[in-house]
Amino acid sequence: MDETKFIEEKKFQQLVQTMDPGSKLLRTWRVSGGVSAQVTAIEFEQSDGKKKKMIVRQHGETDLKRNPRIAADEFKLLQILKSKRLLVPAPYHFDSSGAIFPNPFIVIEFIESKQKDIPRNVNTAIHELATSLSNIHKIKGSNPELSFLPKQEEIYAEKLEKRPAIIDESLNEGRIREMLESVWPFPKVNKTVLLHGDYWPGNILWKDGQFIAILDWEDAALGDPLADFANSRLEILWAYGMAAMNDFTNQYKSMCTAIEFKYLPYWDLFAALRPASRISEWGLDERTEKMMRERHQWFVSRAFEKIK
Repeated sequence: MDETKFIEEKKFQQLVQTMDPGSKLLRTWRVSGGVSAQVTAIEFEQSDGKKKKMIVRQHGETDLKRNPRIAADEFKLLQILKSKRLLVPAPYHFDSSGAIFPNPFIVIEFIESKQKDIPRNVNTAIHELATSLSNIHKIKGSNPELSFLPKQEEIYAEKLEKRPAIIDESLNEGRIREMLESVWPFPKVNKTVLLHGDYWPGNILWKDGQFIAILDWEDAALGDPLADFANSRLEILWAYGMAAMNDFTNQYKSMCTAIEFKYLPYWDLFAALRPASRISEWGLDERTEKMMRERHQWFVSRAFEKIK
């Protein structure tokens, strides 16, 4: 074991003993899929002799610059959502002292899930995705418990105000920004609700074809449900294709009859801004990136057609 690995293992040993004095670290391993945070799985023997697995999420400098309290906020939100019986990992521990790791971190439930557990029937997956998102959006943004979360409209307003030095014309960023700048802010037609902020198939866990958990709540905010919905539509288009996106759209609409969808094309354009100048940094293979760019182009064109 090299020195860096040895030091890291000692830190995780310190962590498990902090949570449960007398426990013993058995192993650690990095979990794939962590982009905005370093995600590590740990297994340890508890003081009662039982083995336990957990996940340690350490947020990076980019997230901390955006929100210095991101770890504390995510931990608090998971506590609230767990109490409301949403399918989220149980939060176990939060530390911002710097005594173990330099950056704030949270420890959450390890949930067993494998690629083979994803439903083979796309229609089943789409139904579960729409149902779960609609359940998230039933949580009212007026709930005082959630007042610590950022306001989505403020995040989007800042995004429009801070034009990048180089516009990504390969994804129509200039045209999208011009349209959004001409109509922002949108009229308030929907009630403010809880938003996941990054609801896509990669943040969903399945077990034997059953939907079991929603991960990665660090981008949660309060705002119009269409902000979440539009982003999910693009993500599902990328993951499953046009027919699946349309099915997801129809199912979500049937579950959320109180929502006004008039401004959905504009929210779609906000969703389409997210990969601008970033998609080439996602480590995609050439074929996948080409597919995603083509589907993004179709998504943007359709939004503009709806606006006319």
